[in-house]
Amino acid sequence: MHSLLSTLFFITLLRTVCAATAEQWRGRSIYQIITDRFALPAGADTTNCNPGAQTWCGGTWNTIRENLDYIQHAGFTAIWISPVSQNYEGPRTPYGDAYHGYWIADVAKLNDRFGTSDDLKALSNELHRRGMYLMVDVVVNNVMALSATPDLSTFYFQEQSQYHPYCPIDWNNLTSEQDCWLGDTSVYLPDLNTEDNSVVTGYTSWIQSLVSEYNIDGLRIDAAKHVDKPFWPVFCAAAGVFCIGEVFDGDVANVAEFQGSDALDSVLNYPMYDSLVAAFAIPGALNTSAVADTMAQSKTLFKDTGLLGNFLEDQDVPRWANLSVDPQSLYNAMIFNFMSDGIPIVYYGQEQGFHGNSDPWNREPLWPSNYSNTTTYQLVTTLNKFRNFLVNGTSGWLHSSAELLTADTHGIGLLKGEVVTILTNVGSPPANVSVAVYTPFQNSLVTTEIVSCKEYVVGSNGTLAMEYSKGGVPGIFIPSSTLKGSGICGNVDVTASGQMAQGANAAYSHSRASITLLLSGLALFGLISFGF
Repeated sequence: MHSLLSTLFFITLLRTVCAATAEQWRGRSIYQIITDRFALPAGADTTNCNPGAQTWCGGTWNTIRENLDYIQHAGFTAIWISPVSQNYEGPRTPYGDAYHGYWIADVAKLNDRFGTSDDLKALSNELHRRGMYLMVDVVVNNVMALSATPDLSTFYFQEQSQYHPYCPIDWNNLTSEQDCWLGDTSVYLPDLNTEDNSVVTGYTSWIQSLVSEYNIDGLRIDAAKHVDKPFWPVFCAAAGVFCIGEVFDGDVANVAEFQGSDALDSVLNYPMYDSLVAAFAIPGALNTSAVADTMAQSKTLFKDTGLLGNFLEDQDVPRWANLSVDPQSLYNAMIFNFMSDGIPIVYYGQEQGFHGNSDPWNREPLWPSNYSNTTTYQLVTTLNKFRNFLVNGTSGWLHSSAELLTADTHGIGLLKGEVVTILTNVGSPPANVSVAVYTPFQNSLVTTEIVSCKEYVVGSNGTLAMEYSKGGVPGIFIPSSTLKGSGICGNVDVTASGQMAQGANAAYSHSRASITLLLSGLALFGLISFGF
């Protein structure tokens, strides 16, 4: 018995040592994948995947593993995949088939549509060989059924007492949101009673086993706000890895309630998503104060803004290109997510300019894109390479707090560490406007703009300004001396020269803009054009 206890203690200790903590996730960037839609096996029919059909198209854990170069070459250091648990198998529903992975049957069994246990282990092993993390989506709140009185024998939890009684949700009442059932009368989502001790014990045993067996580094938790909050610290402690939850709400206070030691490590930043849409989408409100207000509220209410999940697209909201007709609006908003506080997340296909509306049209197959080296893919590569450099550097950028330097009708200026970011919502057409930012940089300091790889000298009073007579290109500035040995903008990478993809010079091959540096207050402008 003593030997057995010692062995169990050692295994638990080993899991704790190997587990990826919230702090380790802070510096990662995540590529989100719908497993069924990322890649096909060799020889498969690439023309037969209509998102509107709401059925399986053939993506698997193996096809993700076989195409990881596409993700790693863009600089991502983690992937987030669809739920891996067994899903509903039966007659087609009014909403199609369970290709997405969220219609849970037996949570403790794997989804054989996506592969075998060995396939999932192979994906995990290959990611870790590359120094990347694996995040798995998990559904804890509910299972799926076609009636309000399902046969419980098909589920992991098989006792009626382990479920809340059926009731439709009152969306103005949090208790109702947590105890009543998601879904509708076409597809029911029976709600687990996570206050029941047997449910807590069953879930903690399952998640501990899942994480351990497949060497999972983090969990994205579906419908997190629909579960009673005290459940989460127990569940995530059993998992022993970083937990980020979906709290689908635009109110900072409501979302912030679910981050902390009494809840989850982190949450997806839906309030900032809403604000970025309000500030940058064209056509739209073009309300930059929405970003400023959300930043201010977030600093006060969130426990740690550096762990929030920043995104512009996911499987539940329309693609950015469906909301905004202007590509520069995407570039500016995307740069905010990389250069402000939080963990950047890019939803597969965003880098290819996909433009589907809400579910199911935002769940397109990626393979028709031919995994092209698009302008957006190049920009993502540049942003990841630069952010990875900052994360691994000694400047303290990762743990510094993003500060708003200015916000006016046409744009915003941010400072995080020693990086100044200037963003605009004017879009691609020429505009006779400018955004001036007073930075803490010393006069005459030589800076490098990361996207264009041009050097600029800071003006008096530490002033940088962008003017947009040739269109609304964003700017990211850092003292040039900081880039030595980085491999960025011609600085030789002393550790891994040429390891990442193509660099920044081509990032905006179809876009031109001008930057103005205020060399003497606001009186003297020296106009220098971005040349490509």
